[in-house]
This record gives sequence, structure tokens and C-alpha cells, in this order.
Amino acid sequence: MHQTNGRLPAPALAVETESAAATRELAAELAGVARAGDRIALVGPLGAGKTQFAKGFAGGLGVGEVVNSPSFTLMAEYAGRLPLFHQDLYRLAGAEDVLAGGLLDERQEDGVTLTEWADRLPAAIDPDRLTVRFEVRAEERRLISLEAGTPDLARYVEAAGAWAAGVRR
Repeated sequence: MHQTNGRLPAPALAVETESAAATRELAAELAGVARAGDRIALVGPLGAGKTQFAKGFAGGLGVGEVVNSPSFTLMAEYAGRLPLFHQDLYRLAGAEDVLAGGLLDERQEDGVTLTEWADRLPAAIDPDRLTVRFEVRAEERRLISLEAGTPDLARYVEAAGAWAAGVRR
């Protein structure tokens, strides 16, 4: 097996969704494998589906509240099977603002953290995360790529593969 920088290549997979509802459905399925301490980085342009993914993931965790992008509050917390910490770094300039804003703290070890606009937080600061990239293919179609930062996070890649194959939990 090929190694890079002493690490094995990260498990990765790309799936395509055909609607916002399908993006939410995929995310809800992925929430089924979520564990306390997981960090999920959502990366993609404006309107690519990051918030739709967050809504679906929250639903999959059993969150009963309406989930919106926390652009002005930076982080919203929701109660579900696991606590969900939903962050939006859009208005931040970079890693310094993230750290100064207290968006990385020990409470997040008890739940799952979803971070929109996570490209503003370099992977070197948060290497043990699942990175989910969104690419707009057409009006409603999205290519969603998942890359596990640790072998343990490969469960998300496997769950996405099962979802793409039509296998639901």
C-alpha cells in the first residue's frame, strides 16, 4: 500500500446527490455512525449544500429543533442522541479568529461538531476530522466527497458507500 508522509492514505469516497432532500438523507444516514468527539469539516462554495447536510445530520441524531446556519452566533448547540455543535466560520478570517472565538473547547468531546466553512480552520490544527467537500454539479446535483482523517472515521466513508448502494440502516 502506498504511504505519504508516513501515513496511510485516508479512506475516501465521493457520492452524488440529486436534490437537497437527498443530501439531507445522506447526512442523516451518516449520523447513525456518529460517536462522541467526532469532528466533521464541511467545505464548499456558498449554496453548495453544507447547511442542508447539517440539517440532515441533526435529524439523524434526533435533534428536534430547526437547524439553520449559525452565521451570526458562530456556534449553535442542539440536544440529540449526541450533542451537536454546529459551527459556521464564514465570517472569520482564519485560524486565529477560530481560536480567539473559543470555537474549539472540551465540551465538544461529548458530542459531534459540524463546522461549515471549515477551510478557514487549517487541517493541521484539526487533523483528526472527517472532511466533507461539496461540489455543485448542476442546479440540484451535488458531488459530496468524504475523507476520513483517522482510520476510526472510515465508518463514515463506509456508511456513505452503503447509502450510495441503496443499503439503509
